[in-house]
Amino acid sequence: MLQPVRRSTWAPVGETPVHDAWDRRDRLSVLSALTLSPRRRHVGLFFDAWGHNIAAAEVLVMLRFLRRRFPQGYLLVLDRWQVHRSAVKQLLGRTSKVDFEWLPAYAPDLNPVEQVWQRGKHVDLPNFVPDDAEHLRVEVEGSISGMAKEQAVLRSFFAWAGLKL
Repeated sequence: MLQPVRRSTWAPVGETPVHDAWDRRDRLSVLSALTLSPRRRHVGLFFDAWGHNIAAAEVLVMLRFLRRRFPQGYLLVLDRWQVHRSAVKQLLGRTSKVDFEWLPAYAPDLNPVEQVWQRGKHVDLPNFVPDDAEHLRVEVEGSISGMAKEQAVLRSFFAWAGLKL
């Protein structure tokens, strides 16, 4: 949504910081995938953004991208969001090079991708008030692209979830 994530901030003495935000219904939905190379131990971050709610079709776009990016196959670990389950059902039988594993229900603490969103919202873009959905898209893509270049940050997402690389 276009509402800012409010965080504490600094301001000159006697000047209360004010963020002019209004109740807007515009939306930006983002899917992301963290990848781990078994040989090089390189962590990758891929993402795509849409201006509407994500459905199985958008998840399939991401899964097809990953299949092209990793033609030798891969193991995909997903949470149990209904949209993910629907996309996997549609993909099953079409490829034998993708194996699926499901995280336990209601276990965001086991999902390293959750840290992508936490960092984006609470570190890179707190108190950010976009002019419109396109402005938000540019800033979110900049935030995620910046994370994708920092191996230490991406590795910390796995450490946060208790996963050893």
